[in-house]
Amino acid sequence: MDYRRMAIEKEAPEEVGAVIRYNLSESAISDQTLQSLQVTIPADLVLTYTEHRGSQRIRSIISQTSGGALTPDDILITAGASTSLFIVATALLRPQDHLIITRPNYATNLETPRAIGCQTTVVDLAFEDGFRLELDGIARAVRPGVTKLISICSPNNPTGSVIPAEQLVQLASLAGAHGCYLLVDETYIDLTYPGAGESPPPPMAATLGDHIIGVSSMSKAYGVPGIRVGWLSTTNPELQESFLAAKEQISICGSVLDELVAEQVLARRDELLAQTRAEMKRRRDLVAAWIEAEADLLEWVPPQAGVMCFVKMRKVPLGGTGAFYHRLLHEHGVYVGPGRWFDRPDTFFRLGFGWPSSEDLQAGLQAISLVLRSVA
Repeated sequence: MDYRRMAIEKEAPEEVGAVIRYNLSESAISDQTLQSLQVTIPADLVLTYTEHRGSQRIRSIISQTSGGALTPDDILITAGASTSLFIVATALLRPQDHLIITRPNYATNLETPRAIGCQTTVVDLAFEDGFRLELDGIARAVRPGVTKLISICSPNNPTGSVIPAEQLVQLASLAGAHGCYLLVDETYIDLTYPGAGESPPPPMAATLGDHIIGVSSMSKAYGVPGIRVGWLSTTNPELQESFLAAKEQISICGSVLDELVAEQVLARRDELLAQTRAEMKRRRDLVAAWIEAEADLLEWVPPQAGVMCFVKMRKVPLGGTGAFYHRLLHEHGVYVGPGRWFDRPDTFFRLGFGWPSSEDLQAGLQAISLVLRSVA
């Protein structure tokens, strides 16, 4: 494995430090507390090993969201979605294997296969096409007998675009016809915003076939990245056994404290998500109004899910994008995620509207406008 640090991690807000006043780079809702989530930790909690697959209660709640299509045995709890993605890539891919991946994408989905050294074909999602997935592009990229895995992120990070359910079914069929596994990073599946007349959210990916693996996490929709609880789902027993073996060799099991918090949060899943969706839709509308007001400088594809969007500058600012990001941070304390985090030009930036307070979000948007117009 040829490990290299990713730009998105080297430049993560917790690495940049106190110079950030308005953090608009995050792709999650605000960090929560034990008190805000009504979580209690009993003083007599035994700090022991947990079930290697993850607690039965967590896996049961997650499987129930599939409408009965999945069972607790189809779920493996991991230390965040990033660990799930690492397990899937290292368990399935070898240097001689071929991977097809859509981009933009969560950085780990690109970086771990690169570290393995496998052959990779990137299929870019175009801004001009609304970041829509083109199945023909995936089909053309398949190398019969060599392609091992097709990897997508939907709902997408950073764009917030969603592959419609019928297209996800077609992609699952395409992968199956070529003997490929399909990996769907579906971390934002609980934060979709279907509009009037739009298709409902897609089903959990693992319900579409035993060659499909879904990955998700509690970090983004529940605001608890510090407890490091994610999961992967597949109805394929052989894959589950392989993934469990990988987890046991990495960490044996999860943290009893993390899983206790996760159980209590997930027990209130419907209540918490209803509140979050309503507030995030309001904030998305706020960002939409801001983009419209700055339409001579900025454009976007309105996100259908998640708590972030991928904004595009209509032209390179005077002095270049480096000067824009430097002034934005060091003169105004505003931090956004530059396009290079996602292998895109820095004329794009990820803007997170879920993590800051509503007041900080509005202050950050005003500062972006001020800097853009001062260097335009």
